[in-house]
Amino acid sequence: MHKRFSTTRMIALGFALIIALGTLLLSLPVAARTGESDILTALFTAVSATCVTGLAAADTYRHWTLFGQLVILCMIQVGGLGFMTIGVYIAVLLKRRIGLQERETLHESVNTLEIAGVVRLVKSIVQGAFIIEGIGAALLAVSFIPRFGAVRGIYFSIFHSVSAFCNGGFDLMGINEAYSSMTAFEGDALVNLVLCALILVGGIGFVVWDDVLKHKWHFKQYLLHSKIVIVSTLGLTVIGTLLFLIFENNATLAGMTPAQKLLGALFSSVTPRTAGFNTVDTASLSNAGTLLTMLLMFIGGSPGSTAGGAKTTTLAVLLCYAMAMIRGREDINLFGRRLTADVVKKANAVVVINLSLAFVASCAVMALQPDISMTDVVFEVLSAINTVGMTTGITRNLNIASKLIVALLIYCGRLGSLSFALIFAKKPASNAVREPQEKIIVG
Repeated sequence: MHKRFSTTRMIALGFALIIALGTLLLSLPVAARTGESDILTALFTAVSATCVTGLAAADTYRHWTLFGQLVILCMIQVGGLGFMTIGVYIAVLLKRRIGLQERETLHESVNTLEIAGVVRLVKSIVQGAFIIEGIGAALLAVSFIPRFGAVRGIYFSIFHSVSAFCNGGFDLMGINEAYSSMTAFEGDALVNLVLCALILVGGIGFVVWDDVLKHKWHFKQYLLHSKIVIVSTLGLTVIGTLLFLIFENNATLAGMTPAQKLLGALFSSVTPRTAGFNTVDTASLSNAGTLLTMLLMFIGGSPGSTAGGAKTTTLAVLLCYAMAMIRGREDINLFGRRLTADVVKKANAVVVINLSLAFVASCAVMALQPDISMTDVVFEVLSAINTVGMTTGITRNLNIASKLIVALLIYCGRLGSLSFALIFAKKPASNAVREPQEKIIVG
């Protein structure tokens, strides 16, 4: 078996086992407030939490007990950082030797550029994640404790900090209103800005963290990967915010003060990539706002992060490739470096596979439930495969078959559509003879 395929399958199996364990725990009577939870709701929630998505078949606060919520929180943390990352970190604490096979699997799991230094990176990832989540929880507590009381306020702060940093999208705001997400905090600058910061930091990727810590503010010394991620993330955030201000000014942002509109637009720009929270009613977005949200969901975060989607680097590579073709240039250059041909091929493959899966799944769900509008179905499917967690409200209305389709998409999205396809690929046969070349017309 090809080593790369076996590593990919190992990661896929690991996530499947975590989902199975989570489903079992959430199926226990102690997990649900009613004392019973159907297996489909438990499975869907376990998939969504482990794959840090946030689509919920039942309101997290109103359906699940404290035990159930803690199970969900643990799955979000393990799913966000990666089970291999946490496993190796524990092994390092126990002073166990990390072999080459573990390093290879870890390299694939964390999505680093090279195997060298991957164990050191893992230590930085776990320690950095806990520090950032702790800071986020402390800041959220300033707003949550006065509103919910000391004990509940601290618990809510920790839960939402972890969920935001891991781009999980699960919330406990059902205490106010079921499925309300963060709409009660649309004008709270502290909560909005802290959640946005946690989402962005969690979504830029662990390699970028390491690069920034190593070279501080010396941008020219950063890896090409880090430069692309930082510039594209900032660009998408700023452009997205401006477009939401324009598109939603007379829709979901109507009646707000200028400061509240800015906060709402910023949050609406950040959360589709790929956190799943919302401070405005997603179902009430304008047509332009809905389309923009779908685009941002499709792009997602950055490679080797807690986020899903086609990734910011994929977008950057394809845009630069298109510009090179328009200008008649053979090379694709960025920040004084030339991209390799295999990067372009992989970027194309990711987009084609993601779009194909989304198209097939959308058609299947619409055929199964013709009463749901096409916009709502496509929105749900894109949210699932890009592990976003935003919804127009149809998740709980999906039938068994549709929920299983959405759950499978979430699983594919967490593994990465290309990685999921590689699970079923066979080892390429060695062939010294190549077929004759012939041109075709494209475009």
